[in-house]
Amino acid sequence: MRIDCVLVAGGKWHDIDFARLELLKLLAEDDRVRVRVFEDYESIDAIEAAGMLVSYTCDVTPSLDVQERLRAWVGRGRRWLALHGCNSVLRFLDNGKVDAPDWAPHFMETLGTAFVAHPPVGPFRVEVTAPDHPLVAGIAPFDLEDDELYLSRQTAEIETLLHVDFAGDAPAFVEDRWEQGRHPLMYLRRIGEGAVLYNALGHCRGHLDMQPKLDRFPTVQRGAWRTQEYYELLRRGLAWVKDPLLS
Repeated sequence: MRIDCVLVAGGKWHDIDFARLELLKLLAEDDRVRVRVFEDYESIDAIEAAGMLVSYTCDVTPSLDVQERLRAWVGRGRRWLALHGCNSVLRFLDNGKVDAPDWAPHFMETLGTAFVAHPPVGPFRVEVTAPDHPLVAGIAPFDLEDDELYLSRQTAEIETLLHVDFAGDAPAFVEDRWEQGRHPLMYLRRIGEGAVLYNALGHCRGHLDMQPKLDRFPTVQRGAWRTQEYYELLRRGLAWVKDPLLS
């Protein structure tokens, strides 16, 4: 049976072309899936007509009407795999800091968290919170070298599957000091008969993706995309979003 999918891939400060292509390759592993691709969520009619939604965005906020229709669509039994920066609203301030204003509370409540900050890109360990859950079963804790460690505010009840333990500084952001705490990196947010699976890993950036802030970013960052574990998590996430019988 054919499965209609919408992929939303767009936004700022990331190599969206890289993420879009990798996700399309993974979706193409199942020849039942037919994909329409958009840069934002405003083609809500296409999303409502689809059986599944996958998104990789940064600082892309739907209009309020679309936010409401997205939550209602999920609540009717649909599933949404949201990746990395989908829960971000970013504003660069005159003092050089980055703010994450609370400008889309309905959208962030649907997603289950709202991005606040991340420390400088660097190594950290991903811990498995729910080792018996089929979405992460058999995956051991793993280390990342150049991903963004998302520090987010929880906005709804979630079921955490992966997390990171962190204490330290996020000097580029307004909220720059963080006490020791556990931060969800992958979780389920259930809404009515449907659910959102959020995976905050997957940072990627090329040389040209910080324009106009920087003409050329000095390094190419691929974060969790360098690891077998991340691709396994993505494949499991795509299997989950296609099949409403999976928990």
